Amino acid sequence: MRPLEARISLSALAHNLEVARRHAGSAKILAVVKAGAYGHGLVRSARALAEADGYAVLNVDEAVLLRQLGIEKPILMLEGPFDAEDLRACAEFNLMPVLHSPHQLAWLQQAAAPLSVFLKFNTGMNRLGFPLAEFEKILERARAEAKVSQITLMTHFATADEDFGIDWQWRNFIVRAGASGLPVSAANSAALLRYPETRRDWVRAGIMLYGASPFADVSAAELDLRPAMTLHSRIIALQQLKPGEAAGYGLTYMADAPTRAGIVACGYADGYPRHAPTGTPVLVNGRRTRTLGRVSMDMLAVDLTAIPEAGIGSPVLLWGEGLPVEEVARAAGTISYELLCALAPRVALKEE
Repeated sequence: MRPLEARISLSALAHNLEVARRHAGSAKILAVVKAGAYGHGLVRSARALAEADGYAVLNVDEAVLLRQLGIEKPILMLEGPFDAEDLRACAEFNLMPVLHSPHQLAWLQQAAAPLSVFLKFNTGMNRLGFPLAEFEKILERARAEAKVSQITLMTHFATADEDFGIDWQWRNFIVRAGASGLPVSAANSAALLRYPETRRDWVRAGIMLYGASPFADVSAAELDLRPAMTLHSRIIALQQLKPGEAAGYGLTYMADAPTRAGIVACGYADGYPRHAPTGTPVLVNGRRTRTLGRVSMDMLAVDLTAIPEAGIGSPVLLWGEGLPVEEVARAAGTISYELLCALAPRVALKEE
């Protein structure tokens, strides 16, 4: 059996939710479990996060699966209905849709029962949301709609994880939202951890639940977050490179000294980033080393020169407990979200 597997720590998920709870105070927590719970598995993660006040998903299929598991807590559909049929499903399964566009408001009449909705306003990210300049008009229309039972006001921050901060979006939104007297949802993981003023009625905890830091300058450990996914493999072959010999496609790595290389059963078809350069960190036998050359579809090479005891079958840790996923992502020029979500279905998931 191929040795690659991702171990999912249910206790880490539960712990990270408690960290979110400490920061959220009296706010209710929506656990974001879209994209298969960021690659960790929707079902197992939802169960491990059972103490959340509700869940946030992408589409009806994810929401219905949670209902079929017996979950009765609120479920938010983050991009709202994609067609009128989705709104009918919202009524049938008691889901909360995000409404961000006029056509979605028009579809409300086809819902079989009144819905609790989140009205999303665009405060500068320019992705989804009604124009903030039309706040009063949109709110009046939603309040007049017979198929709306409750309204929560929502926005999303573009730079909560960066030095630029959130004030440029927050100040204009909260003046209007505060005057309305309605519940508010604004904080994502970064805002929840860094900006107490945004912790209103509902917070949306995402990446932090999976044990990764949303910040480039603060580690997950500093935030008391524990990695929920640890990606493991083993050495399946050895190569001895002479000076001037290369490893991998494209000859992107060429040895400048005698180099002992180990071939690992993991590649870009498993979700490991092909663009990870030579030097991306990895642990072999618990010792830190680096990748060598270009990542292949099913394999990658690592430097064993300074780990003479390593050989066939030696354990390899690609990210997780002992090697933060955000560190690997940074070396590969991407973010932890992408690495976690890109884990391929062929990688076995094992609960711990």
